[in-house]
Amino acid sequence: MVTTTLSNFRANQSELLDAAQRAPVEILSRGSRRRAVVVSPEFFDRALQALEDQVDMKAAAAARREDDSISHEDLMSELGL
Repeated sequence: MVTTTLSNFRANQSELLDAAQRAPVEILSRGSRRRAVVVSPEFFDRALQALEDQVDMKAAAAARREDDSISHEDLMSELGL
């Protein structure tokens, strides 16, 4: 990861945006406080997809733990068949 200050990022935006296509660029403000991280669109898309996949896996696991099943006989009786 490339790390730079906010003032250096402002002065060298083009070069640092190019660098962000290869690796994340961390931007720090006063006192070394992390202000932002710039990443490539491809990195962002992959990270977002991974997060969405994780949410889906947790939802699927929770659904598997639920016991809302009904026996065939009970279903047929409920439907009047």
